[in-house]
Parts: sequence; C-alpha cells; structure tokens
Amino acid sequence: MGDWVPFFTIAWPSTYAYYFFIIGISAALFFISGLSYFREEFKSLRSSSFQLSFVLLVVGGLLLIADLSRPGRFLNMINPGYWNMTSPLTWGAILLILFGAVSVVYYLTMKKGDEVLAKKLAVIGSLIALGLPIYTGFDLSVHQHRAVWNSPLMSVLAVSLSLVSGVAVASFMAKGEAKLLASLRSIMFATTGATAVMLLALMVTTAYGGSASELTYMFMTSGSMGTVFMGLGVVVGTIVPLVVLALPVGKQATGMMLASVLLLVGGVALRYAILVGPQIVHTYY
Repeated sequence: MGDWVPFFTIAWPSTYAYYFFIIGISAALFFISGLSYFREEFKSLRSSSFQLSFVLLVVGGLLLIADLSRPGRFLNMINPGYWNMTSPLTWGAILLILFGAVSVVYYLTMKKGDEVLAKKLAVIGSLIALGLPIYTGFDLSVHQHRAVWNSPLMSVLAVSLSLVSGVAVASFMAKGEAKLLASLRSIMFATTGATAVMLLALMVTTAYGGSASELTYMFMTSGSMGTVFMGLGVVVGTIVPLVVLALPVGKQATGMMLASVLLLVGGVALRYAILVGPQIVHTYY
C-alpha cells in the first residue's frame, strides 16, 4: 500500500528549473566572492561577484513568488508556524532567509572596510550558499516514484552544476586577468568533468531500472526530451566545453568564453530536462 502514486500532470513547471539555475549561480558567485579572502587572484571579483549574486538571489525569490497560485502564500515560507522541519522546502526557505540576511550584513561590512569581519561572514555565507543547491537536489530526490529524481546523486549533481554555471559567469567578469582565468579554468574543468561522470551514472542506473525508469530513459535520450537533454545538455553543454577546456585553446580567453557560453546553455538545458523529463511519463497513464 502506498507503493503506487498516479500523476497525470506536470506538477513542477519549468519555472522551477530556471529557479534552480539562477539560485545555483547566485550561491556559486557568493562563494567566489568569499574565496577572494583566501586567494589573491580572486580579489578583483570580490565586489562584482557578490553584487550579481545578490541580484540573482532576488530574481530567484521573485520567480518562486510568481509561480504560486496565490503569491501571498510566500509569507508562509518565513512564518515558523508553517514550517515542517522534515520537508526540504522548509529548509530551502530557511536557507534563503539566512542567505539573504548574511548577504546584506556582508555587503555592509565590506562597504565599511572591516575585512576581518567580512572574511568571517564570507565563510558563513559560503556554507549557507552551499546548502542552496543541496536543498534543491533534496527537493527532487525525496520523490520515491520519480525516475531520475529519486537518486542520491541529485544534491551532488546540483552542487556541481551550481559551480559550473557560477564559474562560467565569473569568467566574463575576469577582464582577461591571466592568473584569475587560469584558476577559473581549473575549477570549471574539474566540475564539468565531475558533472559528466554523474550524468553518465544517472543515465545508466535509469536505463536499467524498472519500467517507469526505462520509459523515462527513452524520453530523455531519444524521445521528446532527447534534443534538450542529450543534445543541448550533455553534448553541447557538457562534452564539447570539456573538450575545449582540455585543448590549448581552452587556456586562452576566447576558448574559455566559448566554453562558458556552452556550459551556461547546458546548465539551463540539464536542469529543465531533469525537472520536466521524469514527469512526462506519468502524463501518459
């Protein structure tokens, strides 16, 4: 009893995919800002990466509010009386509130010029920021009847995609600084490689799952979601930039810019396909 739950609609619309993408970049950019207190080459990104991080945090929050059938319900997210501490959504609300609060204090501290306190806040904020992609992964993985979603890889993959997309955005703000670009390239290459391995593992386990998993695999690789997931997400947005970064051209600014654009395209495509693809199967029965 309780092993079969029918779904006939796509309960999680594409808005959430864009939210996952935006909030992931916001978290990664805050981390890059904080990294500037430990790595000298990142110092030039301290202010600009934080500012964009905060803007994206606001945009992400507005996306969530706009997606509610009754936008006023967002007040429940900040009301402890409505919190269910066993729900990832509750922890997501808490993390968003904490991240926003720390971001404001961090900005005021930087503006004041108190580097000692700002460094401590950078560490605290980075830890909270890490929780943002983790909770988005848990949002999906707790659904036992969704192929692909119900995997322990979801949160790890979300963190990896967050870093990939955030570093890709940061590369456009690096202004051609050689040492900074080299460090960003190293992070980008490592996280893209890790993402590729996780995507492979995710697809193999899905292909050899039950009937629903096998159908989901077909939809995502050769069916209606094949172009988005395999074409844009895996090939264009993961494999091609990984090859570019591995070649000598990937060590140059132009090569990195090309890889960054492709990674951002792939980041959106992968999040969209992973969110929507597993829901398509249940609209058929």
